[in-house]
Amino acid sequence: MSPDLSTTYLGLELRSPLVVGAARPLSEDPDVLLALERAGAGAIVLHSLFQEEIEQQQLDLHRHLLLGSDSYGEALSYVPEVAISHDGDALYLRHLDWARQHLSIPVIASLNGTHPGRWVETARRMEAAGAAAIELNIYALPTDPLLSSAAIEAEVEEIVREVRAEVGLPLAVKLSPFFTNLAAMVRRLREAGADGLVLFNRFYQPDIDIETLEVRPNLLLSTPHDLRLPMRWIALLHGHEPLDLAGSGGVHRGTDAVRLLMAGACVTQVVGALLRHGPQRLSGLEEELRQWLAEHDHGSVRELIGCMSQSRCPNPSEFERAHYMLAVQTFRPAAAAAAPGPW
Repeated sequence: MSPDLSTTYLGLELRSPLVVGAARPLSEDPDVLLALERAGAGAIVLHSLFQEEIEQQQLDLHRHLLLGSDSYGEALSYVPEVAISHDGDALYLRHLDWARQHLSIPVIASLNGTHPGRWVETARRMEAAGAAAIELNIYALPTDPLLSSAAIEAEVEEIVREVRAEVGLPLAVKLSPFFTNLAAMVRRLREAGADGLVLFNRFYQPDIDIETLEVRPNLLLSTPHDLRLPMRWIALLHGHEPLDLAGSGGVHRGTDAVRLLMAGACVTQVVGALLRHGPQRLSGLEEELRQWLAEHDHGSVRELIGCMSQSRCPNPSEFERAHYMLAVQTFRPAAAAAAPGPW
């Protein structure tokens, strides 16, 4: 009998733990969405709607409505003030509605922002458009030396609290790893209303063109090496808070998904492998996952979840320190040079 790949994430029953992560090239084209479903996606997170897009279009509309309104006296009498509203999210919401109607798997909307603002209203509209859940992508790189860590964390918490107050959908929060005490931050987010976490957001570092003296965007796709950081924190967090955990970054093989599931992830998000090889790579990942489960006599994915987390460790308090000591004390340069690459 073929192993059962079904899992539960954010209260949603998924046919597979292989979830397509938020990326415009993977979710903007309806044909690609259909291909991803056929390839076996458990769910799809649509590309992010950015807070800046919503607020900029709000400002543009406001400016156009006021343009010339005070130029002529008669204008004040025959041109009534129009109620200010924005439709910066209208195209996104239409796309979300199309996906909901044409896909049989859950479609998760994504909001990307850095601070509380008008974008919270969009969460209500996403819910009305039929999103199965919302992923809050908190993408910020603080550079203000006067902004304290406590203030940054409070702002992230407030974003979650505001959205939870507006919608009844399950909420996942996609975080960066750069918090002084991530475990404490996770608890605060759960208390603010989060139902799950996506670990982690990747910051795309710019590059410098030394010939033209220009700063250029430099998007580097993930490799299996990127798996280690989310795997470590998922293993540390699993079982400590009633939150569903999703691993993001570095899933290029079926065995990469196995590692994240063992650490405690309910699902693994896939992006880089699909951007490199196309939607059909998802079928390959599923087959590799099924093959590993069958070879190791596992009847289902659920048997794996959390089996190698800190909560299953005989000495939980020594989990992180012991692995650090083991790594630095047993490293041998010659052995590292002979070791196979990530592929």
